[in-house]
Amino acid sequence: MPASLSEPRTAPVVTPGEATALLDAYRAGTDRFLGTPRHTLLGRGTLADVPHDSRPVSLRVRETLRERRAAGTPSPVVIGALPFAPDGPAALAVPASVAWAPPLREDPLVALPAPGAERTADWEIREVPEPAVYGAAVAAAVARMRAGEFDKVVLARTVELTSRRDLELPSMVQRLARRDPSGYTFAVPSGPGRTLVGASPELLVSRTGGRLTANPLAGSAPRSADLAEDVRRAAALLESPKDLHEHAVVVDAVRAALAPFCTRLDIPERPTLVRTAAMWHLSTTVTGELADPRVCALELASALHPTPAVCGTPTAPAREVIAASEPFDRGPYTGMVGWQNADGDGEWVVTIRCAEAEGRALRLFAGAGVVAGSSPEAETAETGAKFRTFLSAVGAAL
Repeated sequence: MPASLSEPRTAPVVTPGEATALLDAYRAGTDRFLGTPRHTLLGRGTLADVPHDSRPVSLRVRETLRERRAAGTPSPVVIGALPFAPDGPAALAVPASVAWAPPLREDPLVALPAPGAERTADWEIREVPEPAVYGAAVAAAVARMRAGEFDKVVLARTVELTSRRDLELPSMVQRLARRDPSGYTFAVPSGPGRTLVGASPELLVSRTGGRLTANPLAGSAPRSADLAEDVRRAAALLESPKDLHEHAVVVDAVRAALAPFCTRLDIPERPTLVRTAAMWHLSTTVTGELADPRVCALELASALHPTPAVCGTPTAPAREVIAASEPFDRGPYTGMVGWQNADGDGEWVVTIRCAEAEGRALRLFAGAGVVAGSSPEAETAETGAKFRTFLSAVGAAL
């Protein structure tokens, strides 16, 4: 593992193997791993947990970091996850040590196969809810939207995988990271005996000094192994009225949430495309300058959460539809995962393309944005495509 335990250098010199060494060093349990397009970091042990109480989470994080700095920790960092539910307990902690490296995408060794042999899949698979039940929930939501009750809702379903053998979380993290090294790979404790593992394509918000960046994604299409078909799907997504509308709703919400914090907010007029191994997404990169440099990354993230990309709009009725339609607790899914330092800088990522591991079981999550023009068949197929990111990392298939 690299020896540096300080905060990341500016304009780092890339050393082959520096980032993948942190990936290789990850161990399930108390380690916290994050790989982003800006940094790779590995936290070991727990110096302090962020308490759960009635104060805003950004204030609790700020106070925890202030206390650790006052106690002599030179560069304290909070790493962890927050749930979808606004009143749910966060899983945030200051690790005993944090090692930083440049991004995985800049490490040439990330192109090599994951170390160790990939064992034969051995899973019992259960879909919750069943696809037909999920499709019926989509149809019911569409009917209510066409009646004018609300504009959008994001409905999710899960796949429960159970193994007869112990889970090999480090191997899963390796495969997720090496499949999409330009994305956001994470593995953090999410509760007693539970680990949140995933590879999200979506930055909620980052802050560096007085500058912020957000990258909302909404509107998706599955990739194709056939190059011509893959290009056709990407081009169709850029022209899809349904997906462009869905994306515009999310961008408008991001603008409304961030504008009060900024002296300047730059938002492109049209979205571009971003791709993962499994999906095409409509993407808009939002940048801004903070009016008050004391505003921290998590305060900005909390103002954004939940965006219409993971909940719906208006938020209150969308939450009600989610609670009535989804036969499970989302937990950390569609919450946020990331890090923040004592200066208020940090990166917070939308917790999608993920699973929560507990014992020998994995619960995978995937959702689709439902609008008045949605069809149950298309949204069910979209969730199936999104499951592929994680299913491929564990050697399973629906």
